[in-house]
Amino acid sequence: MSHSSFFLSRRQFLQTTLAGATAAGFHGSDVAAQGRSETLLVVQELGPNSLDMQGVGSNQTVNGLSWNCYDRLLTYASKTLPDGTLSYDREKLAPELAESWEVAADGMSCAFKLRKDAKFHDGTPVTASDVKWSFDRAVKVGGFPTFQMSAGSLEKTEQFVVVDDHTFRIDYVRKDKLLLFNVAVVVPFIINSQLAKKNATPEDPWALSWLKNNEAGGGAYKLDSWKPGTETILTRFDDWKSGPLPKIKRIIMRDIPSAGTRRATLERGDADLSSGFAPRDFDQVIKDGKVKVSGVPIPNALWSLALNTAKPPFDNVKLRQALAWAMPYEQIQSSAFFGRAVPMYGGPTEVSKPVWPQPFPYVTDLDKAKALMKEAGFETGFETTLSLDTGTATVGEPTIVLIQESLAKIGIKTDINKIPGANWRTTLNKKELPLALNRFSGWLDYPEYYFYWNFHGNNSIFNISSYQNKEMDKLIDKARFATNAAEYETTVKAFIALCMRDVPVIPLNQPIHDVAMQKNIGGYEFWFHREPDFRQFTKG
Repeated sequence: MSHSSFFLSRRQFLQTTLAGATAAGFHGSDVAAQGRSETLLVVQELGPNSLDMQGVGSNQTVNGLSWNCYDRLLTYASKTLPDGTLSYDREKLAPELAESWEVAADGMSCAFKLRKDAKFHDGTPVTASDVKWSFDRAVKVGGFPTFQMSAGSLEKTEQFVVVDDHTFRIDYVRKDKLLLFNVAVVVPFIINSQLAKKNATPEDPWALSWLKNNEAGGGAYKLDSWKPGTETILTRFDDWKSGPLPKIKRIIMRDIPSAGTRRATLERGDADLSSGFAPRDFDQVIKDGKVKVSGVPIPNALWSLALNTAKPPFDNVKLRQALAWAMPYEQIQSSAFFGRAVPMYGGPTEVSKPVWPQPFPYVTDLDKAKALMKEAGFETGFETTLSLDTGTATVGEPTIVLIQESLAKIGIKTDINKIPGANWRTTLNKKELPLALNRFSGWLDYPEYYFYWNFHGNNSIFNISSYQNKEMDKLIDKARFATNAAEYETTVKAFIALCMRDVPVIPLNQPIHDVAMQKNIGGYEFWFHREPDFRQFTKG
C-alpha cells in the first residue's frame, strides 16, 4: 500500500477534519464549541485493517475498535499509578456485560448473570445464547484468538453453557488462575449472534468475511463510518448499559502515516490525541510542554533480539551468550530510544525476584564475547542476516544498525533484512530468520504467561526462536497451575534463570507506551492492549 497518498497538506487536513467534526468547534459559536467539547479527534499512524480482531491478520488498531464497539463479560478495575496516570489493575476484575459472577464451591465452574437491559446496536436484546456463540467462535476460529483462549484453559465449546436467557456458565477443564482474567481481554467479545448467523455461510460458519467489514456489537460506541486507510468515525451508543455513559459523543480517528504531520497537528491544537511518535519526538514534546504526555512502561513487554535456536549457527548456546555480551545496550538506550524505555541489561547474576521482565546479567563486554566465540568454534567469525519489521523502523532501524556495527567488532558480518510490517508476522511464523529484532507484550501480566507464549515447546505461534527445552516446558506448566505461593516463586525464578543461561532472546529494554494529548483532555487510561478506551475520556 502506498503511503504517499495519505500525506495531507495543512489546508486539506483542516478542511476535511472540520467538515467531519461538526466544524470541530474551531469557530466562536456556542453550538460549535459544544460540538467540539463532545468530539474527540485522534490522529493515528495506521487505522484498523478490519472490523474483526479475531480475523486473520488484523492489526493492532483493530483491538481498540473491538474494545470500544463490543462488550466483554468482565473487564478490569482501574487503579492510579504513582505518577497519577489511570491504569487497569491486573489483579482486580470488574463487571461489564455480566453484572455479577460466582465461582462454584468446587472451583470448577463460574456462572455469570447478564444485565437484563443490555441491547446490541440494532436494538436486539443480548442473551446468553449470544455469549455462547461468541465464546464458541473464539475457541473454534483458530490462530491467535484460539491460542489466547487456551492460555486461560478456555479450550472447547462444551465448556460454555446457556443456563437461561440471562445466565451463562463456563465449566472448567482444570483450575487455572488466569481463566477469569482471560475472559476480560480483547478476544472474547460478545457478538450479536443472530445478525452474524444471517451473514454466515456453510464455508464460513463464523461470518469472518461479513464481520471483517461490518460491526455487530453492543459496546459503548458504534461504528458510524470506516474508510480504510483514511478515517474511522464512532458515535456513542446512548442505550449502552454496561457502564456509565461516556462523556464524548463522537470519535474521529484520522490515519496520518507521517509522525511529523501528526505531531504538528497536535501541537497546533488541531487534534486532541496521538501516539506512535519516535522516542526522539516524545523526548522533545515533553521538553516543549505544549501538550501533555502519558508514558507507562508496558507490562510484560520486551524489545529483544530473537536468535533461531533450531538452526546453525545459533543452536550453539555459547554463541548466543557471546552475542548477549556484544550488544551495544547503552547506545541503543540513548540513541535509538532516547531513554523512553526501561533498560533490561546489567542485572544481578542471581535471579532473586519472580518478576518479568527483569534485567539480564549481560552488559557490553567485547572481550567476553570474543572468548565465547572462540569456545563456540567461531573464532574467525561468519556471515548472517539481521531482520526487522519496517513498521517499527523509527526505533528499529537505529537499533539494528547499532547491533550490526557491534557484531562486526566480534567478526560477525550481517546484512540487514527489512520486512514490511504487513508480512512480518507471517515471516516470523516460518521460523527461518537467524536473528530478528522483535517486540512482544503479553496481555496478562504474569511471567509464566509471557514464557508460555515465547519459550514453551508446544507453542509455535510466538516462539520465534524455535526454542525447545523440556525442562523449560515443565517449569512453565508448573508455574501456570501452582497453588502454593512459595512453589510458584521458586519455579518462576528457575525458568527466568534458565532463560538467562540459554539466551533464546537477548532483551534490550522494556518499551514505554507514550501518548500525547491536549491539556484539557482527562480520563486517559492505560490498557494492556495499548489502545485508547474512549469510554473514560473527558474534555475540559
